[in-house]
Amino acid sequence: MPYFTRSQDRIDRGGKIVADIFCALLLLALGIACFGLLYGLLAFVVLEGALLAVDYVVPSSDDEPGVAVR
Repeated sequence: MPYFTRSQDRIDRGGKIVADIFCALLLLALGIACFGLLYGLLAFVVLEGALLAVDYVVPSSDDEPGVAVR
């Protein structure tokens, strides 16, 4: 899945970037508050990696029909 689809305009793209940065900082803050500095950073890296993997695997409307991600 591409980060930006063809149907998004400049305002949508900017909003998506700001929202993703805000959510990442919120997850980092909560991870540090709950698990401490070292384990909070580790939890943040693992969680962000999982979210990016799911975002990569989920198809979008811009993908070709019948194409599968392996």
